[in-house]
Amino acid sequence: MKEMDSSFFGTEKISKIIWKIAPPVMLAQLIQALYNIVDSLFVGRYSESGLTALSIVYPLQLLMIALGVGTGVGINTSVAYYLGVREQKQADETAGTALPLGLVLWGLFAVICYFLMPAYARMSTDSQIVIEEVVCYGRIVCVCSIGLFLESVWSKVLQANGDMKTPMFAQIIGAVVNIVLDPILIFGWFGVPQMGIAGAAIATVVGQIAAALIVMPKAYRRSPARRQYPSIVKKIYVLGIPNILMQSAYTFYILGLNLILATFSDQAVTALGLYYKWQTFFFIPLGALQTCIVPVLSYNYAAADIGRCKKTLSVSLLWGMILMFFGTLCFELIPAQMLSVFTSDPEVIAIGAYGFHWIGIGFIPMVTSLIFPVFFQAIGNALKSSLLTVVRTVVLFVPLGYVFSRFGLHTFWLTFPVTETLTTLLGCFFYKKFLDQYRVRS
Repeated sequence: MKEMDSSFFGTEKISKIIWKIAPPVMLAQLIQALYNIVDSLFVGRYSESGLTALSIVYPLQLLMIALGVGTGVGINTSVAYYLGVREQKQADETAGTALPLGLVLWGLFAVICYFLMPAYARMSTDSQIVIEEVVCYGRIVCVCSIGLFLESVWSKVLQANGDMKTPMFAQIIGAVVNIVLDPILIFGWFGVPQMGIAGAAIATVVGQIAAALIVMPKAYRRSPARRQYPSIVKKIYVLGIPNILMQSAYTFYILGLNLILATFSDQAVTALGLYYKWQTFFFIPLGALQTCIVPVLSYNYAAADIGRCKKTLSVSLLWGMILMFFGTLCFELIPAQMLSVFTSDPEVIAIGAYGFHWIGIGFIPMVTSLIFPVFFQAIGNALKSSLLTVVRTVVLFVPLGYVFSRFGLHTFWLTFPVTETLTTLLGCFFYKKFLDQYRVRS
């Protein structure tokens, strides 16, 4: 597959860039969303307690993704910057740190999660059956997560070089492997022993390893000299920490919301978990835009073309809102049908259907609340990017969730549209300050 010249980011029409590189990313994320949905579908058919266990483990999976993808984004942004200033050697040296960093992250996460998983499970539920399934599923997907970490960093190396097709292909293959193995391992088809929720976990990690093996041949670069690591790694994490914080904050706010909902019932926790399963599907356009605009913004900011940075932001916001409107329609019109795909529990469906109405209202302001941090991260303003993320997930989501929950479960769901609207207003304020400062310098 032919890679595009990175100068494409600095010369082509912005809308054309997005529509050229976004579809492969969107297709890959579509497959990822489908396998997340299929995973929960099979587990839900196996047991309702298993579905609750998946909802409880989900924040930990997000934390792994945060560390892997956030590190990858730091590598991606740094490599794109060096390509923008025509420093190919430094770009390759930065990309060469991907494998060592991926292995270190995997090792740390695997050890910590193995020992802390039982305590985490007991903190999240009182049901002994659910606790056992959380420990079983969680230990497998965390300890065997090497494929997730390596695929995350290597895919970002390829994307920084304009290759969106190989990561897309890798994620498709990984997802297909997962989808095929899920029913075989969960239900014991074709003579394979029935493994239940453990089978779902094994299918997940095998799919991740398959994806990593596909991106490895094109993404691998020789490791730089050991003395170069401090400066390279420092730059990677200066650029990547905002994304890690943004993604990690999702972990902690979802965990916080789970703990709040657990005071009502396990069914309320399950309903929230099913929202996040559907969210992965409806957020495909937004996720693709976030991925695609980072190298475009980084390249043009390094080239001092602020006009193209502004254009990139406006085009991505416009298309993000147009596409997310269809998600709003589904959450408003067919929430019960969406929930029924996974569960027949009438209480889960009733709780979720009501909650989906309020969550859907927040989809449009969510576009700006998620794109603005990416914009500031890509232009190297880590403080504003991190602050927007912290405000959204730490200052607003969980505290507002707690306050609204004091008035009842129905009121709790107001947390979503209120949080997205307030974060959007703060993002607009930061962007106006950025434009004002640029005009002064000009």
